Amino acid sequence: MIEKDKFKYHETAEVSPDAKIGEGTNIWNHAQIRENARIGKKCNIGKNCYIDFDVTIGDGVKLQNNVSVWHGVTLEDDVFVGPCAVFTNDLRPRAFIWDDNRLETILVKKGASIGANSTIICGNRVIGEYAMVAAGSVVTKDVPDHGLVVGVPARLVGYVCKCCSRLKETGKSDGFLEMECTDPDCKFEKHYRIKEI
Repeated sequence: MIEKDKFKYHETAEVSPDAKIGEGTNIWNHAQIRENARIGKKCNIGKNCYIDFDVTIGDGVKLQNNVSVWHGVTLEDDVFVGPCAVFTNDLRPRAFIWDDNRLETILVKKGASIGANSTIICGNRVIGEYAMVAAGSVVTKDVPDHGLVVGVPARLVGYVCKCCSRLKETGKSDGFLEMECTDPDCKFEKHYRIKEI
């Protein structure tokens, strides 16, 4: 590993000198970081990852091997992206047509997890805080905070705690679900109030 400006990168990685990379971040074999990408502190960018130009990645993000984060995608702090997950940025792709007017965004909010081999279809999409996208899912609409989505296309099947254990409903009030973590040893909040969909 080569150390530069308090972050480290593998000798086979290609890191643009115009990228901004936070202290304590590690970039592994054959990764490519494009110009004006902004990567936070203490991130782990796995083997063969691609970070496109102008992408913003928060602190503590973990990208497993073979993840591409395209222009128009933003990952907030503490996001996990499993191996071979895919983000898109054009709803009507053609090899012979491209300009920035076609760009569609994806925002993955704090603490969310995207499972291996998932595909997140763009469309000014939001994956909510601490949401969980199950491995192999194809997300075609927004995912609420703490939402657990599975399948093709992905559908909401429940909610998860910050610890990633399932939440169980304990009641409803004023358009909110009262939820409780099912893990008796959970180190996070035990109770949640989640807007009903």
